[in-house]
Amino acid sequence: MTAHLPPLEPIRSAYRMQFLSDAQLDQLQESTLDILENVGVKFPSEKCLHVFAEHGAQVDMEKQIVRIPRGMVFNALKTVPRYFVMGARTPEYDLQLQENVTYFTTDGCGIETVDLYTGEKRTSTKADVGMMARVADSQPSVGFYWPMVSAQDFGRTAPLHEADAGWHNTVKHIQSETIMGERDAEYAVEMATVIAGSREELRKRPPLSLVVCTIAPLLQDQPGIEGAMVMAKAGIPVGFLAMPTLGTTAPATVAGALAVGDAECISAVVLMQLVAPGAPVFHSIMQAWADPRTGAYVGYPLDSRGRYAPVEIAHHWGIPSMGACYGTESTEIGWQTAAEPAMDAFLAGLVSPEFVTGMGLSRTYTLLHPEQLLLDIDLYQRARHYLQPLEVNEETLAMEAIRNVGPSGQYLSQKHTRNHMRDSFARAITYQLDEKNKYRNPIEVSRERTKWIIENHQAEPLEEAKQKELARILAAADKELM
Repeated sequence: MTAHLPPLEPIRSAYRMQFLSDAQLDQLQESTLDILENVGVKFPSEKCLHVFAEHGAQVDMEKQIVRIPRGMVFNALKTVPRYFVMGARTPEYDLQLQENVTYFTTDGCGIETVDLYTGEKRTSTKADVGMMARVADSQPSVGFYWPMVSAQDFGRTAPLHEADAGWHNTVKHIQSETIMGERDAEYAVEMATVIAGSREELRKRPPLSLVVCTIAPLLQDQPGIEGAMVMAKAGIPVGFLAMPTLGTTAPATVAGALAVGDAECISAVVLMQLVAPGAPVFHSIMQAWADPRTGAYVGYPLDSRGRYAPVEIAHHWGIPSMGACYGTESTEIGWQTAAEPAMDAFLAGLVSPEFVTGMGLSRTYTLLHPEQLLLDIDLYQRARHYLQPLEVNEETLAMEAIRNVGPSGQYLSQKHTRNHMRDSFARAITYQLDEKNKYRNPIEVSRERTKWIIENHQAEPLEEAKQKELARILAAADKELM
């Protein structure tokens, strides 16, 4: 284990909640199969259309619509691994996905940063990506790093520079949502191979994963899906995130929106298994609402079923799930930026997705206040402790200490207290006292602590040979693609 970092702290919930009954899950699955077989999904890519045609799907080349028989769906899903490894730069930080364990990550990929030192709102840069990677590296609550903002100072090749900034500033796994297109993906695979050490090791412990957003309704993104095929063939985990909006790009009911989003995800998963049987994939749906007064996008209404039902839908198919929650539409740090993530973190633990995005952004995933990440981590730690099992045994009942103290005594002098008092006080980053023994403003503490981490924490450095090789690959990509 890297000397200066403690083990990761995922949620291991002792409790489960079922949002949908088995009958409802079966009905939703049947609706998805009906959509895939009779309505179809548009794949604006000749490469994808030819793959489906070669395997017996009904393909309309002119309209670019694929209709997938249910038998093909189920045969493809047989090769999907239920769990897989998301590798890190150091093996101790590999994420072995498993039942009842949920890793949380940062959110991405914002476009603006409120500067931690000046308070100025500005366009995000590669330096911001690296800065927040160092903060994430220092926090055991963050299972892996999703670049929180975009490296807009690098234009066309920004996604590759975001991965580079991540690997230079954290030993944890990196996930991207911005690497799109076949050639970009090939460069990303080359970079990930450098980090892993070889193509064989890349398949065993891929240090990179990719999220591809589908386009509602029932349409795949051409650069996204073609890049995903490159990644899948290399053994890099690829997930599909559907984002239906009720009333505009999806039916105006949660169930209808989930059916459309699920069809988008499953059609892409089937394609990955056709081109690379056994490829690690994951599933995610993050539906939103159209405000009936304005048509504006609204991500956080009162109804949370749409946030957690997708986790159960994915697991019903036998596919790992990325819980698409833990965010806020608030533009300023305040009650809303606490209330919305806190509810999401707690409820996410009750349905146990394999991992959840994402901490630290506001204004619907577009604005970074650097200090917000530590505030979200405090909320995460509360949820994590709420969901842990309560241990009742001879040691925790403390009967010996109770007998020793008796009525009207105190427990500070007891050995049992010395052994357990730290454990009984959940660690909270922002709970600090001032000189008058009053709790300080959490936002102020978080800002101060974030500055300290940025100025003092350094991730274990990449080997010099790997740094040079990454620089060579990036230079080639910049020359070719920009």
